[in-house]
Amino acid sequence: MKPQTKNLLLLHFIVFVWGWTAVLGKIITLPALQLIWLRVMIAFAGMLCFALYRKTPLIPSRKTILQLFGIGLIVGLHWICFYGAVKVSNVSVTLACFSTGTLFTSLIEPLINKRKVLWYELFFGLVVIGALLMIFNVETKYTAGILLGIGAALTSSIMAVLNSIMSKKNIGSDIISVYEMTGAFACISIFIFKMDPATATFSGISNQDWIYLLLLSVFCTTIPFIIGVAILKNISPYTMTLTLNLETIYGILFAFFIFTDTEKMSATFYIGAAIILATIISDTLMKRYVK
Repeated sequence: MKPQTKNLLLLHFIVFVWGWTAVLGKIITLPALQLIWLRVMIAFAGMLCFALYRKTPLIPSRKTILQLFGIGLIVGLHWICFYGAVKVSNVSVTLACFSTGTLFTSLIEPLINKRKVLWYELFFGLVVIGALLMIFNVETKYTAGILLGIGAALTSSIMAVLNSIMSKKNIGSDIISVYEMTGAFACISIFIFKMDPATATFSGISNQDWIYLLLLSVFCTTIPFIIGVAILKNISPYTMTLTLNLETIYGILFAFFIFTDTEKMSATFYIGAAIILATIISDTLMKRYVK
């Protein structure tokens, strides 16, 4: 199997797994800040165990540590926005707004990497947003969820571009993951102790919530996060962000069958989903044939 094909298959695997994150975030009854505070601790433990198992030296240069810690702060802010949106609105609204990351990445990546904006990346980003607007008739009562969802998209785009740069420096994905989780924990801890310190606790959590937390933290965070960082060495941040739109489709389908009453979709969903899928395929073809 060609390396590029393998990386694309891995990308689609982790996107499928990430499709469950918003659903699990809705199922878990804990407040958003407590949820992500516990999630990042469990995920960090998993990443650290993985690095120790591989006997990876975990002391890079001071500059690298600070860079990864800084990206980790953005990771923390991303999760605050994402799960905040899930809690104040619903899965569909959150994932719809999250897909605006395609447009953000089409602008951020050229800016950071100092290359020209590719017209078709910008065009495809706008097409995706248009498809999502067609799918969803978002009501004004979801304003907070919309803003948080867009914030999650923006921070996700920044993360993808910065992690692509770090991965290409031949820094192991396990090293990147461990230090970024440290930064994410610091960010979330600052928020939780400033806004609601009473939720920084391990008590009063049901057995069911613990089970779902472990699923969310290990299978939907630790494993796909390490894989995602690793494949950014060979896949562009834009392609990753564009493919993440499938997370929206998966997540909404999962939510529809689990939360039927609160996640009903319009008939235009299938048309919009087809447009998004066609956009992802078109982007792949453009990158292969357009130089």
